[in-house]
Order: sequence, then structure tokens, then C-alpha cells
Amino acid sequence: MARAAAAACGSCSWRCCGHTPATRSRPSAFGHRIPFGVIFGGTDVNEDANQAEKNTVMGRVLEEARFAVAFTESMKEMAQAQWKARQISLAVTSAVPVQPHAKGKIYVQSQGIATTPNAAFNWNTFLQRSEINQSADNLHIFLLICGLRQVKDPLYLVDAFSAWHQEEPNVYLVIVGPEVDPVFTREVKAKVKRAAGVQLIGEMPQEDLHAVVKNCFAVVNSSVSEGMSAAILEAMDLEVPVLARNIPGNAAVVKHEVTGLLFSNPQRQELAFLPRLVSNSWPQAIHLLGLLKYWDYRHEHHLQQKLTS
Repeated sequence: MARAAAAACGSCSWRCCGHTPATRSRPSAFGHRIPFGVIFGGTDVNEDANQAEKNTVMGRVLEEARFAVAFTESMKEMAQAQWKARQISLAVTSAVPVQPHAKGKIYVQSQGIATTPNAAFNWNTFLQRSEINQSADNLHIFLLICGLRQVKDPLYLVDAFSAWHQEEPNVYLVIVGPEVDPVFTREVKAKVKRAAGVQLIGEMPQEDLHAVVKNCFAVVNSSVSEGMSAAILEAMDLEVPVLARNIPGNAAVVKHEVTGLLFSNPQRQELAFLPRLVSNSWPQAIHLLGLLKYWDYRHEHHLQQKLTS
């Protein structure tokens, strides 16, 4: 029944009853009377809820859920606002009192993560696979982890990094992730093929991906919207600096120049700091930047502490 409840959500990022991935199919799972809860993903609240059909399906699931979990206060507020109109409509048309299905049942819980980098992972082999034929000792790899779909906007920084690579040949942007949207994937591949210093790698086992994160210079996030980026949290857990697009979901995790760096437009001077990151004086500074609030981060997000607290 967990799978049925998840399928009813109609959104690929909802999780029901123990993190069962939701699917895009929508068999009827309403009224099954099995207690369940839902966990909001960023795509649910930021994107799918704006589509009338998906909004209706998610609203019906939320009505039957015993509880819902949002990763941040802002996500909770957005979810309450999205389904407020439906609550009012039901209260007006129903012959019996209607229990508000969003307000009062959404709880905020920061996302917990755990990293398990593969100790046997070969960094040099990864570089060869990425067609980066330079000494690992002199490289600055910026890693963008995302499924290839428009909401992740992996092309957002391609031109900026390609221009930087022309000036600093040891700087690369590597995009890693599964091909989620076939049409958009073709667009990404075509763009990356023409962009010097930008490489595209397919999906990797989690342990190998964590090893790549641990070896890279910094993790980049360029999403249009996020709930709470697991890639950012994992980078922090592995003590790797983060550069993130300044959107609400990222800003809830990354405090500019405290736990990472935020940017808004790659065409403006906001990315002028990038060359300084790989200068002689900056590697140590940016590393310290990533560690500055490390213990605050671990207290809030580390899975092992959540399990033992």
C-alpha cells in the first residue's frame, strides 16, 4: 500500500511511508485506510503544485495523510499557502465540517544525510573517463550533481566556466547525473560538446559519487528551485566547499561567505570571485569557509546524530 499511496501523489519527488519513491503513474489509492505520511520534495512545492491537475492530486493525498514533513519553514509555509484555497472550497461545499488538511499537520524536519565514499575509488581513472588529461595535482574540478532536467538548470554556468577554462586550463566543470528528461538531455549534450572545460558524466553509484565529491575542489548547485539539496549537504558532510545559486531552498542551507558562496547571475560580476578561488591565496581560505560552521551543520543534518539523539 505504500507504493499505491506514493503513486497517488502524482509527483516524482513525493515520498510516502518510509521514503518510497513516487511515480508518475496515478492509480487510485485514495481511501485505502492504511496510515501514511508524506515528505515534500522541492519539485512538489516549487513546481508541480503550480500545475492544476497535480495540485489537485497532491491535495487529495494530503487530506488523507496523517502527517506531512517539510525540510524548511519556508517550504512548510509554501505548502500551506498552496492548498489553502482547496481547504476553503471544501469547507464551503461540504455538508459536514472539513478538517483543514494542510495547516496543523505539516512538520518541519531538516533532511538527514550520511556519506559513504568508496575508499577504493580511483580518482585518476575518473579523470580519464571525464576526458581530463591533466595532472590531478594541479586540477580544480567543480562538480555539479543533478539529474538532467530543466529545473536543475545544468547549463546555467556552462558559458561562465568555459570562459574561465580558456584563461585557466586547469579549471573544469564536471556535470554528473542521470538522464531524466530525454529531450533536455540532448540539449545538454549538444551544449557541453561545444563548451571547452565542461564535461558530462552519467549516473554513478552513490559511494563512487561521494568519493568524487571528496576529491573535487567545490560542489556547484545551479537549480531553479530546490527543497533542500542533498548534494549540498553531502558536500558539507565531506568538508567540501559549496557554490550555490541564490534561491530560497539553497539559501536555507548555505549562508553566504559563512557556509558557502551564493550567486544569482553568471553574466554579472557576482562570479568575479571565481578566479580568486584557485589563486595561490584562496584554496586555504575557501576550504576554511566550508568548515567554518561545520559543527553547526553536523548537529542539524548528520544522519547518525539524528539516529542517536
